[in-house]
Amino acid sequence: MSLRIVFMGTPEFSVPTLRALVDAGHTILAVYTQPPRPGGRRGLDLQKSPVHQAAELLGLPVFTPVNFKDPEERERFAAHKADVAVVVAYGLLLPEAILNGTRYGCYNGHASLLPRWRGAAPIQRAIMAGDEKTGMMVMKMDKGLDTGAVAITSEVAIGENMTSGELHDRLMLTGARAMAEAMVKLEMDDLPLTPQPGEGVLYASKIDKAETRIDFSRDAADVHNHIRGLAPFPGAWFELEFGGKPERVKVLGSERAEGSGAAGELLSDHLVVACGTGAVRLTKLQKAGGKPLAAADFLRGTPLAKGTRLA
Repeated sequence: MSLRIVFMGTPEFSVPTLRALVDAGHTILAVYTQPPRPGGRRGLDLQKSPVHQAAELLGLPVFTPVNFKDPEERERFAAHKADVAVVVAYGLLLPEAILNGTRYGCYNGHASLLPRWRGAAPIQRAIMAGDEKTGMMVMKMDKGLDTGAVAITSEVAIGENMTSGELHDRLMLTGARAMAEAMVKLEMDDLPLTPQPGEGVLYASKIDKAETRIDFSRDAADVHNHIRGLAPFPGAWFELEFGGKPERVKVLGSERAEGSGAAGELLSDHLVVACGTGAVRLTKLQKAGGKPLAAADFLRGTPLAKGTRLA
């Protein structure tokens, strides 16, 4: 016996869950994902989402509505007569007609320990805040923003130097296993639901470009968390002058270091930078238009002496 599922997701993060549901023997009636977007080197070619591409390889029907305001889209969704909808990073708000459009409703895989970090950027915000753990939660969706009752919780430790990219990859696999477990329990009518507590609510707002510049006047722990929370995308950055012109340099890795000095000052020839309190060592960098480089490789092409100020 298997469930009849509508899957809804868009980025790479969603793909392992789709594959896990297929591998578990469930019937995927339809896959909903964001419409193709301009991409390629010149932004002229329409690029299908990672979920779209994965669904086609699996031979699954794909639907790409812009939204669900059109009654015909809602009717088409209901016509699948699904047992349940599984939602992982879909990217569209779902109206009540969709939330209640299947036998068991919609279950979402969310990358935080709710109610902490509801919203768009829970992975980055957890690291930027210095959290030592996070996780994947399977919750039954309601009309609120990540407010539904929780069914499954899988905790993941956040390492001292772990980046959001590394945490993303770990969570997407953890989430696939958690959702597969949830669907087994749902099928057996043994999936408990626990309301979220009213305390401890935090919102993970979308990352704004205005907050990506590194402020070395902050405490070293905050600078380190800022760097790794934004790595690899969109990337925290500082400016250096090349040929008399300022140019951004992204920092994609860092670690805590010993030392003190004026904020932004290089304390050694090995990219140890003074912060408002303490210091950090930059371990991975990328010039505009260049490749990400380990610190030693970066310094071979761009020597930076002790005493240089990073802004």
